[in-house]
Amino acid sequence: MFLSVFDLFKLGVGPSSSHTMGPMVAAARFLDALRQQPFQAHGLRASLHGSLAFTGKGHATDRATILGLAGFTPDSMDMDAAEAALAANRDTHLLTPPRLAPLVFDPDRDLRFDYDTALPGHANGMTLSAIDAQGDVIFHQIYYSIGGGFVMTDAELAARGDEDRSDASSSVPFPFRTAAEMLEMADRSGKSIARMKEANELCFRSQPDLHAGLTRIWTAMRDCMDRGLTSEGTLPGGLNVRRRAKAIHEKLLAERGMNMTAPHVINDWMSIYAMAVNEENAAGGQVVTAPTNGAAGTVPAVIRYWLDHVPGASGRQLPDFLLTAAAVGGLIKHNASISGAECGCQAEVGSASAMAAAGLAAVLGGTPRQIENAAEIALEHHLGMTCDPVRGLVQVPCIERNGLGAIKAVSAASLALRGDGSHIVPLDAAIETMRQTGRDMSEKYKETSLGGLAVNVPNC
Repeated sequence: MFLSVFDLFKLGVGPSSSHTMGPMVAAARFLDALRQQPFQAHGLRASLHGSLAFTGKGHATDRATILGLAGFTPDSMDMDAAEAALAANRDTHLLTPPRLAPLVFDPDRDLRFDYDTALPGHANGMTLSAIDAQGDVIFHQIYYSIGGGFVMTDAELAARGDEDRSDASSSVPFPFRTAAEMLEMADRSGKSIARMKEANELCFRSQPDLHAGLTRIWTAMRDCMDRGLTSEGTLPGGLNVRRRAKAIHEKLLAERGMNMTAPHVINDWMSIYAMAVNEENAAGGQVVTAPTNGAAGTVPAVIRYWLDHVPGASGRQLPDFLLTAAAVGGLIKHNASISGAECGCQAEVGSASAMAAAGLAAVLGGTPRQIENAAEIALEHHLGMTCDPVRGLVQVPCIERNGLGAIKAVSAASLALRGDGSHIVPLDAAIETMRQTGRDMSEKYKETSLGGLAVNVPNC
């Protein structure tokens, strides 16, 4: 399956692409299917399983499911209208999705967190059902939120292996499925990774549409960061985590131009750029998956570092950054995972760091082999990272972790550019190692908040 740059970078709402955006997308698909049925349903039910159950309340999965069933979608959600719909549902126990009659839905009765029954296809599973007036199920579907806002039915997930195998000969001009194939195609064509990715994208949209879409991605990233850099207060969820990006940013601005500023202060700039995004994400604001909400700060932080702090940086090169990052993100998603529930945080922040490192190496003039090396270094040094959010909130350690992912990305790109692109561990090997590590990792460390920091840090 071809993965577009707009599959990896999607506009959505926080705090989680798997737990917020995915359930909303699943609900939208369910409503579309329900509209095609010959009968009229009386009410709806939802059941959350696996990681969606264990950390669903901290990740606002219950809220996202209700909003999705009310007809809201993550890419166009109006926050005021969403709050009004939630309030109306609390008062009336009805949902009124477009082009359907009002449907009974009492969250206390009809939304279930099933901690005991794991669905077989993926750790992020949910079932949605329509019922008649007697309470009998008349339409039912299983969905899996597989990371980054991607959703598949149980049938689609089961058929995915056959689909992938049948897609070996793609209609795009550069159908690389591994990093080795990507480098071989770059050698043969003389094109950069960005130009190959661009050629693939232009099979599905015009050049003006591609440029406008990439501009929209960066504008949304930048706006999110700017909101985070100017907002203060305490994040929701009960951990009483204070926003820090604004205060640190003000201190850094005050120190600008001082002769005695230590060189390592640049790390603070990268950290607060990432933290600003992830504080907005934790507050339920609008973010761009990069490739997930939990890892949404790393790529934009590296872009902002490059544009604002690197001499000679130009916004004209921004498409090359995003296209190169998306090419690497697509390889990781296709051959391993970008889901914390599948492979731990190595699949989220690790993937984001690899994407950011590749993008930065590209705009700094790296060759395809140096770019592949940068991505490999960044991913390799996130291997084994667990997903263990305290109280199931996308706050601790997630917010700071994005900052460190950005710092690693810049370091990885710099190291790669100091060499000629030759190295011992190929990116493909690092991706496969991440997949195997995730497969072997205990479920306690994969977004269930049953191990790691989640059980060793006081929850209040």
